[in-house]
Amino acid sequence: MSETPAPPIIYVDADACPVKDEIYRVALRCMLPVFVVANSFMRVQQHPLIKINVVDAGPDVADDWIAERAIAGDIVVTNDIPLAARCLESKAEVLAPSGKPFTTASIGAALAQRELMEHLRSFGEGQGGPKPFSPQDRSRFLSALDAAVTRARRIKR
Repeated sequence: MSETPAPPIIYVDADACPVKDEIYRVALRCMLPVFVVANSFMRVQQHPLIKINVVDAGPDVADDWIAERAIAGDIVVTNDIPLAARCLESKAEVLAPSGKPFTTASIGAALAQRELMEHLRSFGEGQGGPKPFSPQDRSRFLSALDAAVTRARRIKR
């Protein structure tokens, strides 16, 4: 008799994540556990599959918690490019809240662009923030998350 494989887990880098409600909706429909990871308490939807994990304050503490646990077949939602790179090394699926997937082919360019933008900001350049989140962004994210769940379910854990 074969064991039922463990379901994919969705890890959410929750600080400033604009798509938590969408993640909960997909996770509950697909019966997948969700770990919402943040440096301070935040309300999450009350359901046994959804858990909040408040980590100590400090640089990269939430990122470390996620990166230490995400494995092949899991899904990580983050805007943090270094965290995305770490999770890709573990073969996890990684999505930005915009729905853009981070891949092993694209992460090098994303890291280089991040470094360039940090360099420009140090000289007072590039001070614009992200554009407002739109309904199209939410729709794109939902489609990308559904596709990631389908791929993740095919991976033996």
